Amino acid sequence: MSIVFCQTLVQIERDRVAKKAPKKPTVAKKGGDDKPRVAKKDTRDEPKIAKDKAEMEHRVAELLTLVGLDPADGAKYPHEFSGGQRQRICIARALSSMPEFLVCVEPTSALDVSLQAQILNLMRDLQDRLGLSYLFISHNLAVVRHICHRIMVLYLGRMCELADRDALYLDPKHPYTQALISAVPVPDPRRERVRQPILLAGDVPSPLDPPSGCRFRTRCPKFAKDLTEPEQQRCIDEEPALTDRGTGHPTACHYAETLSVL
Repeated sequence: MSIVFCQTLVQIERDRVAKKAPKKPTVAKKGGDDKPRVAKKDTRDEPKIAKDKAEMEHRVAELLTLVGLDPADGAKYPHEFSGGQRQRICIARALSSMPEFLVCVEPTSALDVSLQAQILNLMRDLQDRLGLSYLFISHNLAVVRHICHRIMVLYLGRMCELADRDALYLDPKHPYTQALISAVPVPDPRRERVRQPILLAGDVPSPLDPPSGCRFRTRCPKFAKDLTEPEQQRCIDEEPALTDRGTGHPTACHYAETLSVL
């Protein structure tokens, strides 16, 4: 199964795209690749999935309405839209090829909090209405918690932890996951004042030359403070495998344990 990138659909052979091929995953990226001199209705119809111009115009209006925009907005140019509107257009563009699987790469990172909420609510609504599946990639764990059902935490290209949403946030076991969740603000001033965030020392190592054994050990607070010398040596020598210890919650840590951080 191939991934169709929104910004390159125009390069696909028109006779190939015109045939309604099997549904493919689509990548939704930020609105920075908009063509400054092309009206939005002309970029919206790049996939050429309609048979004629009349059907295409109808499809464009349908897509714009689907993401909460006016069909008349199709005649506007990118500079005439706000950041939130551009992101809605990007989503419409991704949906134009009727995918079942959407890859969302930091879809809200350039938006303020109120616009983030609007876009996330739109994405959840589209997921329910169209039966979409998302691969949602983000550094914002508050956003991830809002939209994802199952979460994988990565560090230097390696899986640290894999769990359902509630299990991950209420019972994080990997030290890196615990540090990430401890950095998420809690909307309760009293609790927030007494929480102790987990601070990671040092810089992220180069992915081209990662540490031996456990890749997180050079910044791991457990490695630095809690482990004995033989235990530390195991972290240096042996890369931990992603292991399910009977909880349905696999973790890649030799000494994983529960730590409440919320």
